[in-house]
Parts: sequence; structure tokens; C-alpha cells
Amino acid sequence: MNRRARVLPLLLTPLLLTACGTEKASGESGESEAPAAAASEQAPPATGGTPGELKSRAEAMGTAPELVYVTTVPGFTLAEQSVGVLGDDGFSAAYTDGSGAVVRLGVERGSITGESCRSGPVGYTSGGAATCERDAGTWYRTGGGEHEYAVPKDGHVLRLSAETDSVPRAVLREAAESAHRPDAAEAAETLPSPRPDTTPVERGDLPPFGDGAPDNSVDIGG
Repeated sequence: MNRRARVLPLLLTPLLLTACGTEKASGESGESEAPAAAASEQAPPATGGTPGELKSRAEAMGTAPELVYVTTVPGFTLAEQSVGVLGDDGFSAAYTDGSGAVVRLGVERGSITGESCRSGPVGYTSGGAATCERDAGTWYRTGGGEHEYAVPKDGHVLRLSAETDSVPRAVLREAAESAHRPDAAEAAETLPSPRPDTTPVERGDLPPFGDGAPDNSVDIGG
């Protein structure tokens, strides 16, 4: 073998190595792009409700949407079966701690003054005079073994009440301070789902006369 023949393989070797290295790098680049592409195809996270969630659910149960409130009570959770209508179109719910203690939330149309604060019943008591004091823009009321915070709003009053011996005043105050209008997700968690339409379906086999029974007559031999 002459000298030129020996040099040629040595010159080709670096080229082959370079080509292999380029192909490997290309493969690695393709693998790194795959996760990004997959991530871009992932569905957006669920929001837990829609902007119309509160309105549709509240109206379905007979409550005015603007009277629906929720709150956060330390150690208490919402009793879902307690959610309902208060008065004509108000809202009520109860929060329990599992030991028998209950914090009740109620919202009705109206207002509260120093005079009316002392005359109305406290919580679920049957009535009678109440002791009433102003507390940072709210009214703290006691009477009949119960106490409550009454929070005046624009055209309605929000009340947080409980038995005096089972729920401390500080807990009741925090519940009143935490009360707020629910967002879409909170509305979906708090209010029951609207019932399906129960409008009777008109049947075509009912005669327009008589007792309205279906016509089940058949031909001879039928």
C-alpha cells in the first residue's frame, strides 16, 4: 500500500465521527421538545364554576342571589343539608364542628338600629328583650342563652348566631368578619344543583275528551 492510500482512511475517520455526533445531537433535541409539546396540549385547570353559577343555583332554590353569603369558621364545616331559604327570599346555612356546636348564618332584607337591635329575638330564641352593644360597625346581641353578631349591609342584614355556652364570642366575631359573597366555586360547593325541568311532556295518544285515559283500543283479532 502506498503512502497516499494509508493517509486517506485517517482523513475520513474524523468526518465519520463528526457525522455521528451531529445525528446524536439532533436526536437529543427532538426528545427535549416532546415534553414541551405535550404540556402545551394539556387542558386548562377547572375553575369550579361559572360566573352564572350563583345566580342560577340561588334562583332555583328560591333565594335572591344578592342575599347569599358564606363564611369561614375556625374548626367548623358547612352542613350541606342546612342550606335553605330564610323568610321570603333570604338565605340560611349552618356550620358545625362535629361536637354539637353550631354556628348559624342567616341573611334577610331589612335594617338594624339601636332600637330594633334590643327588641328582636336572638338566634333561635322565641323572643324577648336582648342585650345589645356596638362592636366595630356590627351589633353584638345576647339573650335567651344565645348570642349573635348582626352585620348591616345595603338593604339587608347578615346574622351569625350560636349558643352562648358552645361557641365563644371570639369565634362568632371571626365568622362575622369572614362572611362574604361567594365566588363561582364557593357557590357550586354551597348551593344545591338546580333540579332538572319537571314540566310534564305532552303525550300525543291522549284524547281531548273523556277522562283523558290513553286510547288502547285494538282492531278485531288484535
